[in-house]
Amino acid sequence: MNSDERTGTAPLLRLADSHCHLDFPELQNDYDAVLARARAVGIRHFLTIGVSVRDFPRVLARAEGTQDIFCSVGTHPHWADQETDVTADELVAITAHPKVVGIGEVGLDTFFTEASWDAQMRNLLVHIDAARRTQLPLIVHSVKQDDAMATVLRRAHATGAFPVVMHCFSGGRALARANLEMGHYLSFSGLLTYEDRPDLREIAAELPADRILIETDAPSLAPAPHADQRNEPAYIVHTLEVLARLRNVRPQALAEQTTANFLRAFGKIPASAAPITGVS
Repeated sequence: MNSDERTGTAPLLRLADSHCHLDFPELQNDYDAVLARARAVGIRHFLTIGVSVRDFPRVLARAEGTQDIFCSVGTHPHWADQETDVTADELVAITAHPKVVGIGEVGLDTFFTEASWDAQMRNLLVHIDAARRTQLPLIVHSVKQDDAMATVLRRAHATGAFPVVMHCFSGGRALARANLEMGHYLSFSGLLTYEDRPDLREIAAELPADRILIETDAPSLAPAPHADQRNEPAYIVHTLEVLARLRNVRPQALAEQTTANFLRAFGKIPASAAPITGVS
């Protein structure tokens, strides 16, 4: 990043990690240091994501009492078979908590998970119902299921609109186009930093500026400079820099844009949630 000509320091960024897992065990041994490093690079908002409704109290614990951390509630496709009893009513009730700003992550994945298709689809539809009722963003996990996901979202959208964030977008142009037509947001992770993803890079370069988010998915999906290492929120700057280069904009401008997008997408987060003070 360019340095500030007056101070010789990197310009102050305002970043949002739109998808991380701060409750995961990989981040616990040095948790305070992880947050300190993230805040030092400019992260002002963290969204720590629920993957199991039954384990949601652990996720909420990371958000409660911390001004800049918010959370979501949902059942990841990996846990779909274990949580077929989750109801939309239950999800809606949990969202009454002021720290809960999204529904998910939930979705379709037969590449990384062995959970049954029926359970994944059932849970996705339940979460869609909750997102429609609350108008909180549905945080979608979609891996190599572009056609099925586009079909489900289009059919559901036709019966009543609801906000959507496509987490760690890795799909093709058709899925990207379908989501844009429905007014959804697409979030990019460290996958974008790998040169063997030219199709993904082309999509990221061409999307409307007001539809883009960035994330780490920490502790997974470390960006290229940290390949095969534990990921952490501070590494979001690598994704920011690659995305800025692809879109031919300054990293600081892209940080402002993606953070504004994040706060628009997750409108339940108060504007005063993370004042920019005391960070260099």
